[in-house]
Amino acid sequence: MYHFFVEPHQIGAEEIRIEGADVNHIRNVLRMKPGEKILISSREGGDYFCRVEELEPEYVSAKILEERENNELPARIHLFQGLPKGDKMELIIQKAVELGVYRVIPVSMKRSVVKLDAKKADAKGKRWNAVSESAAKQSKRSLIPEVAPLMTYKEAVKEAAGYDMVLLPYESADGIRKTRELLASVKPGTDIAVFIGPEGGFEDEEVELARENRAEIVTLGKRILRTETAGLCMLSALMLQLEV
Repeated sequence: MYHFFVEPHQIGAEEIRIEGADVNHIRNVLRMKPGEKILISSREGGDYFCRVEELEPEYVSAKILEERENNELPARIHLFQGLPKGDKMELIIQKAVELGVYRVIPVSMKRSVVKLDAKKADAKGKRWNAVSESAAKQSKRSLIPEVAPLMTYKEAVKEAAGYDMVLLPYESADGIRKTRELLASVKPGTDIAVFIGPEGGFEDEEVELARENRAEIVTLGKRILRTETAGLCMLSALMLQLEV
């Protein structure tokens, strides 16, 4: 079943009006007809099982048949991802969205090889948010996770300090039991920050700064994980703990 996102104001009591680029996609690419069933979600959360009614050049209207239960995780996971090389960020965003991440924040860290100026960061941000939207549609998310503007490490640590839990997997940490206990203590309705370093990992002073700002330094096991693997490993563990 095809899945589309709309703004909250496009949702009426009995009908939803699809506008913008999706209209051309529905009419001319998918060649949908009145009577076909689709799934529509509000960008702020909320799922609706609908039937296509009208296909006009400027809009598509769909009748609401059933409002469905939100399928989001009961806690909000914010992935603070150290800026990686090449196209790895796109892969990380795609898979993180599939695993239930609430928000992805690219972070410039000391060992980040890639350096983005304001113009490049803006262009990358648009592309990354498009990747998030595509992954949200594919995985039937109830909302589209935001890919936030690029932050410095200090900015990221300061923001995350206000969350309910901050987790920083670090290759020099030990004691998987602590990791298990922290994951088991995660509660619905909370905000969880996960910090992942770029290629080469964290500098010692970055780890200490995070520790001074309430971060729990944890291990993900005895093996060294790539930057594109570590965050997905942590997200998978959190998903299994939170899924209901």
